[in-house]
Amino acid sequence: MAEKKSGIDQALIRDLANILNDTDLTEIEVEQEDLRIRVSRAGTMQYVQAPIAGQAAFAAPAAAAAAPAAAAPAGKTRNPDNVVSAPMVGTAYLAPAPGSAAFIQVGSTIKEGQTLLIIEAMKTMNQIPAPKSGTVTEILVQDGRPVEYGEALVVIE
Repeated sequence: MAEKKSGIDQALIRDLANILNDTDLTEIEVEQEDLRIRVSRAGTMQYVQAPIAGQAAFAAPAAAAAAPAAAAPAGKTRNPDNVVSAPMVGTAYLAPAPGSAAFIQVGSTIKEGQTLLIIEAMKTMNQIPAPKSGTVTEILVQDGRPVEYGEALVVIE
């Protein structure tokens, strides 16, 4: 690439999406110079991100942008010691079974080791335990939605 493009190379994204479809992979990432593109799928949504320092992440389709953001609202910062992050990529479930009561709710008092939610990865249900005792102040994921490794799931204070 001799010249730098100002926009996202949509042909590259389409090619990466086709590779996902052809190989049944769930995620692929390509890095060229200072551009990094990751395409992943969970259900029918595909995400495209360029997480280079100082650049914004781009998401497609519009349905992904319409979902409530898992990031902190503008002006609000969280103590990283209080945030429980996803230890793996998968689908988050807030209850042990469809129609069951959620493991936790905002305001719940929890004990260290108590199950906060489940992440399904490769058809295995992984219980995510509380790393400490405290009160749940925020639940940052929606039931049945995909989560990325390191994504903030719950805030415990």
